[in-house]
Amino acid sequence: MIYPVFSMVLLTLVVGIIAFFTRVNSVKARKVNPKAYKLMDAESFPESVIKTTRCFNNQFEVPVLFYVGCLFYVALNVSSVVGLYFAWAFVLLRAMHAYIHITYNHLLHRIIVFWLAVFMVLGLWITLMLNMA
Repeated sequence: MIYPVFSMVLLTLVVGIIAFFTRVNSVKARKVNPKAYKLMDAESFPESVIKTTRCFNNQFEVPVLFYVGCLFYVALNVSSVVGLYFAWAFVLLRAMHAYIHITYNHLLHRIIVFWLAVFMVLGLWITLMLNMA
């Protein structure tokens, strides 16, 4: 389980770096006054800043369920190939979600990938519970 978790951490860091450079570039291009970042005055932000910021924030929502589930697999020494497949599927879907969100941001595509990832976390947890019985 450690490799999918590490991959999610890397994904989060990559999205964070993209969000950071998007913000820096918005200031350099004089699209955003640097003071706007003090209180995150979103009304003055270009779409690229809003998308990358929201995508980064989103990495700390549903993925928390993934991290906790994986931690239980490791802490309880549960070995499950099915659980591992759910974990990797979640990471892949979250990477797809981030890509969609940051690039073309098609809402239907994003929602489908988002909910598929949620179901992977559910599968991860159900598999954990079944392995505990």
